[in-house]
Amino acid sequence: MILVTGSAGFIGANFVLDWFAQGEESVISLDKLTYAGNLENLASLKGDPRHIFVRGDIGDAELVGQLLRQYCPRAIINFAAESHVDRSIHGPEDFIRTNIVGTFHLLEAVRAYWSGLADAEKDGFRFLHVSTDEVYGSLAKDEPAFSETHRYEPNSPYSASKAASDHLVRAYHHTYGLPVLTTNCSNNYGPYHFPEKLIPLMIVNALAGKPLPVYGDGQQIRDWLYVKDHCSAIRCVLAKGRLGEVYNIGGWNEKANLDIVHTVCTLLDELRPRTDSKSYREQIVFVTDRPGHDRRYAIDARKIERELGWKPAETFDTGIRKTVRWYLDNQGWVGNVQSGSYRQWVEKNYAGRG
Repeated sequence: MILVTGSAGFIGANFVLDWFAQGEESVISLDKLTYAGNLENLASLKGDPRHIFVRGDIGDAELVGQLLRQYCPRAIINFAAESHVDRSIHGPEDFIRTNIVGTFHLLEAVRAYWSGLADAEKDGFRFLHVSTDEVYGSLAKDEPAFSETHRYEPNSPYSASKAASDHLVRAYHHTYGLPVLTTNCSNNYGPYHFPEKLIPLMIVNALAGKPLPVYGDGQQIRDWLYVKDHCSAIRCVLAKGRLGEVYNIGGWNEKANLDIVHTVCTLLDELRPRTDSKSYREQIVFVTDRPGHDRRYAIDARKIERELGWKPAETFDTGIRKTVRWYLDNQGWVGNVQSGSYRQWVEKNYAGRG
């Protein structure tokens, strides 16, 4: 049995679903169910005896300790995090509370549990912390991609809070011997992505006939990783990763934001044409850039391929087509996550940027 935190969020839910697609080992899911945690993501597991869902906060050390003692998981995969840069700019406190303080309380509960295990169980236990490439800061156009030894230079409250959590995980390994692994991934995309992030926001707004807001000149570059590839990489690190090591996970797909939007529009033109036969590109609008917007991220994923034999299965062309098709086929899910609070957030973030 494993414990997965943040299991109702985008990447966490995909991981749990993919875990059961690959095997029979049971999962305890822990999620606070904030705006981005959606139980509908896990609806297909309702009634499945292999899956135990618990609503709770990683910062609740008493609850986490109780779950560890009751279920005795052999591993913990920590996805739980506040993860949206724009939200961190408007309200950084939640990011400090969850990503730093929450991770600290989680580590303390895990350390107490792990310390009480028999030697054989101790040796087999793993704590895998899922992080982001944003902790490394921003790259110039011609700089080498982020490697695992790149200096941390976070530029937003979100990335700073994730950097702090990474450092805590490292410290618990070196100070207490806790058997940890850390992964730093590039931008994920795919099914169940909350529509405040670039790709799902563009799909949802395009279909609704709304503007497609692009920050600044749209030339911010990111490396894009299909979420199911990310899930397979995490399984690989969990099974074969060296204790205390960091593994960068990327898709080898550097793309400018504007190119991403153009690709989404082209696919929608093909798969769900506008009734007036015009291109969805006509809905693109350029808005004022957000503060501290990093110019380029790029992941050097050679270490995980060299040491563990992992590389992504999807190209960007295959992954983005699957993603657009999923949103077209799951309009009910999209409608359900677009609550009043979500609409208010979008209005707040983009108000006055035009």
